[in-house]
Amino acid sequence: MIAGMCHCGAVAWHFEGVPASLTRCNCSICSRYAALWAYGTTANVTVIAAPDATIAYSHGDQMIAFHSCRVCGCTTHYLSLTTDSYADRVAVNMRMAAAADFAAIPIRDFDGAESWTYLNES
Repeated sequence: MIAGMCHCGAVAWHFEGVPASLTRCNCSICSRYAALWAYGTTANVTVIAAPDATIAYSHGDQMIAFHSCRVCGCTTHYLSLTTDSYADRVAVNMRMAAAADFAAIPIRDFDGAESWTYLNES
């Protein structure tokens, strides 16, 4: 299990297991957040926070809602807003975990700004 939390500790998450990879996206929002996303589902990711602890932000196609701590502003995770096959998807910002906990996980660069493809696939 990998655990992460925002700077002030008001929002935390647990990721059961270890993700196969992390995603670094260059879209207009992810590049500003400087996030490293680990993808899971509601079955293996638990977010621990009071109901009003986060501020949700959605843009563009309104498919996901980014959640940031209402107190310290750290972007901790995002949740799916869809009802399709990704409805139970949860992404956590691995930068909220201790660096040693994710140092060995490969990082995949995703071109969310233009091509919508992974750039460093072998």
